Amino acid sequence: MTAPLIAFNHPDRLLPIEASVRSLARRLYNSVKDCPIVSPHGHTDPVWFADNQPFANATTLLIQPDHYVYRLLYSQGIPLEKLGIGVPPEQLTDSAAREIWRLFADNFWLLRGTPSRIWFDHVFQSVFGFEHGLHSGNSDDYFDRINAALATPEFRPRALMDRFQIECIATTESPLDPLHAHQKIQRDGWGQRVITAYRPDAVVDPDFEGFLTNLSTFGELTGQDCGTWQGYLAAHRIRRGYFQRMGATSSDHGHPSARTANLSGKDAEALFHRILKGSSAEDHELFRGQMLTEMARMSLDDGLIMQIHPGSSRNHNLAVFERFGRDKGADIPMRTDYVHALKPLLDAFGNEAALRLIIFTLDESTYARELAPLAGHYPCLKLGPSWWFHDSPEGMRRFRHQITETAGFYNTVGFNDDTRAFLSIPARHDVARRIDCGFLAELVLEHRIDEAEAFELAQDLTHRLAREAYRLPRSNNPLNTAI
Repeated sequence: MTAPLIAFNHPDRLLPIEASVRSLARRLYNSVKDCPIVSPHGHTDPVWFADNQPFANATTLLIQPDHYVYRLLYSQGIPLEKLGIGVPPEQLTDSAAREIWRLFADNFWLLRGTPSRIWFDHVFQSVFGFEHGLHSGNSDDYFDRINAALATPEFRPRALMDRFQIECIATTESPLDPLHAHQKIQRDGWGQRVITAYRPDAVVDPDFEGFLTNLSTFGELTGQDCGTWQGYLAAHRIRRGYFQRMGATSSDHGHPSARTANLSGKDAEALFHRILKGSSAEDHELFRGQMLTEMARMSLDDGLIMQIHPGSSRNHNLAVFERFGRDKGADIPMRTDYVHALKPLLDAFGNEAALRLIIFTLDESTYARELAPLAGHYPCLKLGPSWWFHDSPEGMRRFRHQITETAGFYNTVGFNDDTRAFLSIPARHDVARRIDCGFLAELVLEHRIDEAEAFELAQDLTHRLAREAYRLPRSNNPLNTAI
């Protein structure tokens, strides 16, 4: 397949087609396109920012961390081994990295019509200055030019943070992580720019591999007896406090469902002891649900924002999971209930305005039926933006059209990129800004809001809502203090 001259960075890309709507959307977009990026939830590697060393090459930076890319290539019969998946980046030889890049270039046309194509095209032109699209014939030129750029001081992680105007970025770590990278980040004075988030799945989900061993390690880290219910809860409080000292303002929970429970102390303790001895799938689900309520109770005490990412059948491909481990692109959306699942937690804490609970979904059928009405009523609830498969132009449009009438804008939290692919962050935020500005322009020209409100909302959706929702201090904004 051949590639034409790059045309993807047209100034009006993704804006509405109708001329009058596009004109206003363009003006709205121009008012926010250069705003700093607030990235309060994601999965970039904190070691990048702690050590601030050059990225090794195009393959380890742009392909290996990006499961959006290799899941699609795998679907076309390309083995993950041929893409370097499973090989630590430091063990990937230069020649192997080049061969993987060539394979990627040979098949880059497979990304047509996907968000990944938009993000890559943005990176290739805006970050590296390419003028022609990637294809087999220019693979080596791309690889060499990208690698040459990565070797310069301007392309080190912290320099790119400044270039991309990333005001604050959150990584996501397990409670078992010693957070050495974040310790170094803090010592270097970057603790306001790169923060962590508490992801307790490894010690909350009985189906997580090595769960009982993880509990033992959890106890060793905290000095608590995690063979007892009270010791186990105390260990969470200790680690949450440590994560907060490393900058965390949020926790994140990747449960299969949104189920919550609110058992008595006696029943919760009995459930915990059944879990330790080996119990049923129903007990496992009940325990996860109870722990969401326990985390909410802790959040009322320590102020961490809760994020729940349910409805994903994670690691669906057993063979891939057994060969390569978690998070290799095999997550599949599932039908998800929120109305009944969240009720035990909401009965306990739903009216607490001090609690901040951000709900995400992969089940778009719940937007208007369940999530918008819930967030439009309960003081503790906010809705996270379109996520995973729906972090796309059409997914973002569906979200705004189905959520806004019932929940409004101010029960949502702006945009977060939720990515492992560092260089795609500006591209992802740019897409969100364009889609939101197009939606706002439609509302103005339908006479549902006035133009001044649209310009204010454009700023809100771009950075203000995310900063407020995740309780990020204004001091996290060294790049543009006027905002």
